[in-house]
Amino acid sequence: MKRDFVSMKDIDKIEFFKILRDAKILKEEKKKAMEKAPLKGKVLAMLFEKPSLRTRFTFETGIYELGGMGVYFAPSDIDIGKRESVADIAKNLSRWASGIMARTFKHSTVEGLAENATIPVINGLSDLEHPCQILADFQTIEEKKGKLEKVKLAFIGDGNNVCNSMLLASGLMGVDFRVAHPEGYAPDENIIKTAEKLASESGGSIIITKDPKEAVEEVDVVYTDVWASMGFKHEAEERRKAFASFQVNEDLVYNAHKDYIFMHCLPAIRGEEVTAEVIDGRHSVVFDQAENRLHAQKALMLKLMR
Repeated sequence: MKRDFVSMKDIDKIEFFKILRDAKILKEEKKKAMEKAPLKGKVLAMLFEKPSLRTRFTFETGIYELGGMGVYFAPSDIDIGKRESVADIAKNLSRWASGIMARTFKHSTVEGLAENATIPVINGLSDLEHPCQILADFQTIEEKKGKLEKVKLAFIGDGNNVCNSMLLASGLMGVDFRVAHPEGYAPDENIIKTAEKLASESGGSIIITKDPKEAVEEVDVVYTDVWASMGFKHEAEERRKAFASFQVNEDLVYNAHKDYIFMHCLPAIRGEEVTAEVIDGRHSVVFDQAENRLHAQKALMLKLMR
């Protein structure tokens, strides 16, 4: 049966733990996994509407290390939904490839690919969610903190795609998750409701606030992202004003637990959403996160494409 990973809602708690376990093994036994080549002969079609460093490199390298190959499509190669319909693209690629990874603007584009493809579809990023990032993030948190359940995690800033996927994952895995956002920049309401329901079942908690200090009080993890993600660059100046009091700096993280870790999905703008002292300081694990994109996504591709 075909499986997709369009949203964090597409996996359950057991599957999440299995992906993290597999990612850990693949990270520790990279040479052995490459020798086995479990995805030999498999081809991943990689569709990009947005530029990328981490997503492209980790997926292309990841499937290569598993014995397969990735075929990259730049935004101008397909012009998704304009030169050719989403449905026709999905049906064509289903005849040639073993899986599709799409990094798009509209979440509906990834959903349309999944609805029409007969091969697995992975959401490499959309305007609503960034589930692959969260797999790597939770792998990193577990590595650094030794657990996920009851970990206290604060997300400071825009209730964007990363925040939305983290809400769902936190609810699923029993994390105590706090979001601090300025007025008008809250996470998706439906996702909040789903996360709250999941948290009530897992023993986690979801707190949404407009007070960054309240959010980071005694937390284990402080997380932030750029104030103006791709697709919102035209709002950059307006957002700088709205987010000015939400910068993650030494004064703010003073309220976190003494052995907190700092996370950011990158790219970062030092001096805006985070100061250099924090992101380049001893608590920062941002490059561990970036590395774990490779391992977590390899585990995901094994689950969906083998």
